[in-house]
Amino acid sequence: MDESKLLSYYNHCMLCHRHCGIDRTKKTGYCGMTDRLFAARAALHFWEEPCISGESGSGTVFFSGCSLRCAYCQNHDIALGLSGKGIDPSRLAEIFLELQEKGAANINLVTPTHYVPSIIVALERARNYGLILPVVYNTGNYETLSTIKMLEGFVDVYLPDFKYWSQETAIRYSAAPNYAAHAAQNIAEMFRQVGEAQFAAPQGNDKVTGAKQKEESETCLMTRGLIVRHLLLPGALSDAKNIIRSLYETYGDAIYLSILNQYTPIAKNLFDFPELNRKITQAEYDEVVDYAIELGVENAFIQEGETAEESFIPDFCGEGI
Repeated sequence: MDESKLLSYYNHCMLCHRHCGIDRTKKTGYCGMTDRLFAARAALHFWEEPCISGESGSGTVFFSGCSLRCAYCQNHDIALGLSGKGIDPSRLAEIFLELQEKGAANINLVTPTHYVPSIIVALERARNYGLILPVVYNTGNYETLSTIKMLEGFVDVYLPDFKYWSQETAIRYSAAPNYAAHAAQNIAEMFRQVGEAQFAAPQGNDKVTGAKQKEESETCLMTRGLIVRHLLLPGALSDAKNIIRSLYETYGDAIYLSILNQYTPIAKNLFDFPELNRKITQAEYDEVVDYAIELGVENAFIQEGETAEESFIPDFCGEGI
């Protein structure tokens, strides 16, 4: 691996579909970050899907900055780079190994798009020093296709969002034109890389696929595969249904869906978006879940009970960095 070639991607940054072309060795890009890694938290995280968190927790690194910066962002302070500590790839590699020592189920990279070259460098170094955990790439899904291709061989489980279907919604809430087309293209490449989901059996490392997937997804850890998340937004049922339909028609149950009702309105972010200043109703969520069931979707995670609480938003105090 040529580290200097990888890090040269920051000289004219085109990692995401903002295509800002900024020399991030000298100033910040659209993401709000230079080429220096900033992260706000590295700890065991228990609020992911069951097959990601497991019983021991997912070894999650929350990176500062974001190439999407959605109007309703649940992690507002780190998305804007207001929280975080500067580190280098060597320290990031150490963090991965420390999380492994703590018993993490995997290494979970949250909002990693704008740091992909440095993350690859860190993963390679960590592997040389004994990192064996699966790597989860947890993204808002506005990378360029070439960025996703760079990750082949470094990511075991892709955990992308599919936020919007309509152009109008994508532009209003994230100023992200052509989001749906880009997201779908990225998911196709992710699936090409990792294929059908594989799980580690409870008593060992035996792989589980096929008919037993549904059962195992609740009790085992995903070691390879693809889970596409959709966070249901107030009043945005049409987008949700179109996304679920498109994914199911394309992949069937070869991938997993995760239909989230945990949207938490944070009033300080929503002055210009009053329609988002409420939680999802149970009727809205039930309608979307029922739609997925009617389509025939079997491999999907859903949330039950009161999940739209601030407890889903961790304290970004620099823990573990």
